[in-house]
Amino acid sequence: MTKEREGELLMVGLTILESWFPILSIMAMSYVGALHTYMYSLVIALFFYLAIMYKRKRFVELKNKAAYKDLLLTTFWITFIFTLIFIGMRYTTAGNMAVIIFLQVLFSYLYFNVFGKEKMETMHLVGAVIMGVGAFIILFPEDFVFNKGDWLILGSAAAAPIVNLYQKRAREYCSAETILGFRTVMGLPFVALLAYFLEPAVSYENFMSALPYIFLIATGIYVISKIMWIEALNRMSITKLSAMLALLPVMTLFFAYLYLGEVPEFRQMMGIIPVLVGGYLITKPVEG
Repeated sequence: MTKEREGELLMVGLTILESWFPILSIMAMSYVGALHTYMYSLVIALFFYLAIMYKRKRFVELKNKAAYKDLLLTTFWITFIFTLIFIGMRYTTAGNMAVIIFLQVLFSYLYFNVFGKEKMETMHLVGAVIMGVGAFIILFPEDFVFNKGDWLILGSAAAAPIVNLYQKRAREYCSAETILGFRTVMGLPFVALLAYFLEPAVSYENFMSALPYIFLIATGIYVISKIMWIEALNRMSITKLSAMLALLPVMTLFFAYLYLGEVPEFRQMMGIIPVLVGGYLITKPVEG
């Protein structure tokens, strides 16, 4: 199995996990608020990161001073992105959130292919464009009106390729779990301050009601899928990796319908077809 194929399989697995992120977050936020959901998820995830780092003897990697620039930039951008996402989810649907996040593929192509030097095969480029068309069909309602939640999440999508670049660079010096542990330790105090000043205190009853959802976010999204994400980054291009996220909004629309009762609009259903076609093209190996 080639290194790139390994990356593609990792991406398929993490899209299944990530598709539940907006659904679980919306449920948790209904009890404890957006920023508190983010904060508590980081606290739980941090215990797992530290345990993994200890078991695999990763703390020694923090002695490599050459890694700190990329680790700090990764921390800044990832904290910024998830803060926008959690606040944005107060005002939009799970399906919309997943689709807007997918638009990072367009920003990724703009950053790394139009202005950058990262090469992409023609067939993969066609797949990315088709998926982009599908995402736009799903995203835009007839009146072409964004709500403020959509704008905040769009900002996070625009920043996503940047953090992917720094994570890819950091991965040259550190393991995935070290990157995740470092960025959580450094970002958690900032998120905690935002939650303290911007949201009301959380009652014990509400915290316990939200805990099952927060635990699933922490373990499934912040630990397992994020390790898979960084490992995939180490095996394939950022543009192609971002394009493969096309399956995520499709899965989220489906699960949101089953679990939250969010009925997809006709325009959203029509957009699923080009998303799947583009997803096939973007993951098809190029012969020769």
